[in-house]
Amino acid sequence: MDIATFAFAALYQFADAFAFLVLSACGLAVIFGMMGVINLAHGEFIMCGAYVTATAAHAGLPLPLAILTGALVSAMVGMLVEFVVVRHLYERPLDTIVATWGLSLIATQGTLIVIGSTMAGVGTPFGSFQVGAYSYSIYRIVLFLAALGVLGGLYAVFNWTSFGVKARATIQVPHMADALGVDTRWIYSLTFACGAGLAGLAGGLYAPTMTLVPTMGATFLMEAFVTVVIGGADVFLGTAPAAAVLAVVKSAMTSWQGQLFGQIGLLVAVIIVVRVLPKGISGFLLRERT
Repeated sequence: MDIATFAFAALYQFADAFAFLVLSACGLAVIFGMMGVINLAHGEFIMCGAYVTATAAHAGLPLPLAILTGALVSAMVGMLVEFVVVRHLYERPLDTIVATWGLSLIATQGTLIVIGSTMAGVGTPFGSFQVGAYSYSIYRIVLFLAALGVLGGLYAVFNWTSFGVKARATIQVPHMADALGVDTRWIYSLTFACGAGLAGLAGGLYAPTMTLVPTMGATFLMEAFVTVVIGGADVFLGTAPAAAVLAVVKSAMTSWQGQLFGQIGLLVAVIIVVRVLPKGISGFLLRERT
């Protein structure tokens, strides 16, 4: 393998790992990073998006619209979960662990009973291209561009819109926002729905690349949590740098020794970063800025 081919392969693997980490983590970053809700049902929102996307695609809907449908349904389910369960636990954040874990079990086992152990998937679109002796999926590049688009969209929504300003005010100083006339309950519902919708979007985007099974959310959950944890409290400053650092480690270790060593390298990197930067990457960046 010549240098150019090797460099492209390394860049492609980095982009693939970065996209997976960002798309997995963005929904959790909104719910956990901004709201402080430890959402162990995050993987099931991803599964919901994937299943709805596949169902809509099989019904004849074009894949982009099917993916958006999956994200929308997940957002609606998220709003329902917030209204019925999570809303009553904001003052007891540790209780959200048990509640959302219970929801994840119900969703997984319910899907297994109602739909079965697997679901017909969606074919990966766009085909592939050749570089040297190796073939690469075009859709993986689309996923990388989607990850960048999601990061840009989140930044725009939470910084340049009325909802974003109210959401940040509600989450940072809820009593003051309430005193100024902001409907904080509605803002919490919309924010949780936004996080659930982003999870559903991740599931929809990855539906063409994965086997659709009720436990597929577990594939995303661990990497989403470690990305958010080392990113720190600030979603916009932390998620992208955290995903970039972990993507470098994961792609390098995977290229060297395979998928298992990629996962081990990922966890070792998380331990080191948390030990060196206890407030995460965004905490370090904010300290340097001030």
